[in-house]
Amino acid sequence: MNIIETKIEGLLILEPRVFGDDRGWFMESFNQQNFEQALRERHLDVPHFVQDNHSYSQKGVLRGLHYQLNPHAQGKLVRVVQGRAWDVAVDIRKDSETFGQWVGLELSGENHKQFWIPAGFAHGFVALEDNTQFLYKTTNYYSKACERSIVWNDANIAIDWPIDDSFDLKLTEKDKQANSFKNNE
Repeated sequence: MNIIETKIEGLLILEPRVFGDDRGWFMESFNQQNFEQALRERHLDVPHFVQDNHSYSQKGVLRGLHYQLNPHAQGKLVRVVQGRAWDVAVDIRKDSETFGQWVGLELSGENHKQFWIPAGFAHGFVALEDNTQFLYKTTNYYSKACERSIVWNDANIAIDWPIDDSFDLKLTEKDKQANSFKNNE
């Protein structure tokens, strides 16, 4: 597995080794021991995963930017197994030197990349094509009482979403009514 560090400490891109031939391909999608070693080498906290989630979206579905407050804050290891998505993490750790900064990357069923997003980040994605399936492991259980969101197009964060006029954005009412970055807890 190749580990790529991003401009924000703690956010990591994981590129698993994929072995392919004329029959197809094989990859180890997760190995706890290797994941822990990669985090320890970077002096990062090692999480314990408690839940796996799977979403299915059509082109233009935008989910986020979501996060949970303590004591239910979640770290997420995310990947796309079918289709393509632009995935984004925003640093919301108020004591962080990179508070308010974001990292985005394309995840797809073809590139097999994974994105480690520790607790303390808001997370969202937009499906770039129909039938996009997104999988993620979480380090804490979902808690409706601790759930919060930041509006996806907040000017203070200025995420460069790769969308154009061909996108008919589809958001939930909750995501349309999300707080601004400045008004979040």
